[in-house]
Amino acid sequence: MNYESRDTYGMYKINNGPGPGLMGAETLVGNDVYNCQNEDIGDIKEIMLDMSSGKVCYAVLSFGSFLGMGEKLFAVPWTALKLDTEHKRFILDVTKDRLKDAPGFDKSDWPDMADNSWSNDIHTYYRTKPFDKAQRSYE
Repeated sequence: MNYESRDTYGMYKINNGPGPGLMGAETLVGNDVYNCQNEDIGDIKEIMLDMSSGKVCYAVLSFGSFLGMGEKLFAVPWTALKLDTEHKRFILDVTKDRLKDAPGFDKSDWPDMADNSWSNDIHTYYRTKPFDKAQRSYE
């Protein structure tokens, strides 16, 4: 699924609309995520916002489920995702094998994403800069 098909307001159909530099969060949930090898690695289930700064911190991806069974969720730093406007999807530079080993969680047992240690581990895994919670801005 892609953001254009989830656009109930028609904002992406207008030539001078808000995208792709500014996009509706609800239109991004459900978007496909592919890797650089052009393999489907999941879809966006949720977008996590820092309520103090208003910045997007993570996209929660689903990977490896069949009809919702065996679904493993992954919080991926937003900065690790690239928008592919040609194919209307996101790109995450990670192989399927590396994603299988990524820190993930069960949908009934979410981690404390505000925990600095957890956040540092996620950013280290995806080779991105952690969100500086003390300054409420990116480093």
